[in-house]
Amino acid sequence: MRINGAELVVEAFGPVDGPAMIVHHGAPGLGSRQEPKRSFGPFADRMRVIVFDARGSGESSDDEPFTHEQWVADVDAIRAHFGYETIVMAGGSYGGFIAMEYAIAHPERVSALVLRDTAADTAHDHLAVERARNTDRSVIPEWVIDRIGTGRFESNEQLREYWKAILPLYDHQHDPAKDEARLAATRFHYRTHNAAFGQNMPRYDLKPKLPSITCPTLVTVGRHDWRTPVAASQVIADLVPRGELVVFESSGHSPQLEEPELFQQVVRDFLSRAGVLR
Repeated sequence: MRINGAELVVEAFGPVDGPAMIVHHGAPGLGSRQEPKRSFGPFADRMRVIVFDARGSGESSDDEPFTHEQWVADVDAIRAHFGYETIVMAGGSYGGFIAMEYAIAHPERVSALVLRDTAADTAHDHLAVERARNTDRSVIPEWVIDRIGTGRFESNEQLREYWKAILPLYDHQHDPAKDEARLAATRFHYRTHNAAFGQNMPRYDLKPKLPSITCPTLVTVGRHDWRTPVAASQVIADLVPRGELVVFESSGHSPQLEEPELFQQVVRDFLSRAGVLR
């Protein structure tokens, strides 16, 4: 699909007359629509679920700029293309940054907001570095630790080696086979990743704007998340007027994959209370 000058790969599932949900993946330059497709695909029994590879990620084109403003504009263009006046906006990790920014920029378009393992600023990033340095799962090279959240990569090959080294940190119950599968399925776009973490994140702080989010907001997080800890989610839930926090006790960074049945039930219950699912 041609969106704002970029070629984006977009998939939509479920009844066209159902309430719409757009889900934004995380990790620019590493993530893709495959994770939200797997995580939110089950909601297509009653909803129109739309997932996509953001510009500079997955199978979409590498057309700049790789900014929050552009990614938000792309979400709204996708919404408009499908003809929905309002949507449920969902996003995990870095996708949660874009989901929140979309809700701030287009409050009239968002009926509910679903966030997963994300943050409103970079105040907790130092904890990720500490956890990577002290983990007993593997020995993570110092050059990898030095690049966590920095966007300082010289090639796709270097980004791949970095990703391979930190994958053991993500799940609460580590499974090396899952890491290998995730690594093999990843398309690498190091320039996108550099822009996201080297240019966007140093000035990222949504805390002053979070009180302007008026829609019902579900904030979910894994108890053992190494990258965006529970404290980061608590900040969001405290500042969003209609925010509520759910902690998944047996998950790391991906409760939607580590505790899928419980995650789906929590989200369905939330959407019912929010009046989206009747």
